[in-house]
Amino acid sequence: MKNWWLIFAMSLFIVSCRNEEVLVDIETHVVTTPEYTEIDGFYLLNEGNMGNNKSTLDYFDYKEGTYYKNIYAERNPTVVKELGDVGNDLLIYGEKMYAVINCSHKVEVMNANDAIRIAKIDIPNCRYIVGNEGYVYVSSYVGPVQIDPTAPKGAVFKVDTLSMQVVGSVEVGYQPEEMTIVGNRLYVVNSGGYMPPNYDNTISVIDLDKFTLCDVIQLDKTANFHRLDHDSMGRLWLSSRGNYFGDMNSNLYVVDPKGKQIIKDMGIPVSDMWVDGNYAYIISAEWSYVTGKNTVSYAKIDMQSMEILDRNIIKDGSDANIKIPYGIAVNPITKDFYVTDAKSYVVSGTLYCYGSDGVMKWKQTAGQIPAHFAFKGKIKIK
Repeated sequence: MKNWWLIFAMSLFIVSCRNEEVLVDIETHVVTTPEYTEIDGFYLLNEGNMGNNKSTLDYFDYKEGTYYKNIYAERNPTVVKELGDVGNDLLIYGEKMYAVINCSHKVEVMNANDAIRIAKIDIPNCRYIVGNEGYVYVSSYVGPVQIDPTAPKGAVFKVDTLSMQVVGSVEVGYQPEEMTIVGNRLYVVNSGGYMPPNYDNTISVIDLDKFTLCDVIQLDKTANFHRLDHDSMGRLWLSSRGNYFGDMNSNLYVVDPKGKQIIKDMGIPVSDMWVDGNYAYIISAEWSYVTGKNTVSYAKIDMQSMEILDRNIIKDGSDANIKIPYGIAVNPITKDFYVTDAKSYVVSGTLYCYGSDGVMKWKQTAGQIPAHFAFKGKIKIK
């Protein structure tokens, strides 16, 4: 859940002011002409505003050019409260799809082909998920969903994808977020997001062969980490949310995990990041308590040269209509890219599809806070 701090504050202070929407049954929308590649389609997980059990799942079918809205409820009519409260991450691994439902403290496991529920895995305050060698790994805040300077350290849970059982856990830093796997090492960034102004500034390193904590990388003069991925040379790319008061801004760093140091400060804010080959696509809606506003920006980065290639990836001016860019994804074959707009966080968001030239192809109303993508196809996809 990106910008959790803003949504959390809204849930505490302005609940009584919201005009809530009612979940609807599945909707079908033809949005474009059919397209035939090795990618069949993609799922889009809508987070839903915190405290309202409004997380939903949509699906876009390339071969039909059709967008299916709110398919989970239709495919799983007997599931109480449907997906649950705050869909925080989505992963297709093997034949299964995993939806991390943060404030419902569970991971929903579905058949990746039809989104029919297979199992429910209980993990407290779960955040993000990655897969490797027959297991999925889930980061967890462990403690309750609340600001707490005495919050416990977080953990990474290991789940067997055959038995759908938790088979181990490793304690990491405070409020761990995204993870990435390089060789037999799992890296997870820690935020300390429940403990402002005492944010965490560490990366926990787990040996996957032993499933034990083997190292901790501390990065001074940074804090409140969120996004994490790696490039072809094994360098880590991680984002900091900053502290929202202007003296420590959101930023993107390139880290040498062996040298345990930052090798480049990219100097750009990050809300979400999608890595496609050697390129990173960045969107940001950076909140400031000083101005009371979000500052919106976009970027494309060459990860090999560590250079910013473009600060204006949307070329037709339609970015002016996007209030809160919230999620981004790139089709690895066509290089079309997708940007979601969370708008006010309490109304239905919008999904925008752009060609590789940055010109909009189509747009479609999605669910509330559309955020997390998972492509389905015959090739290995992020």
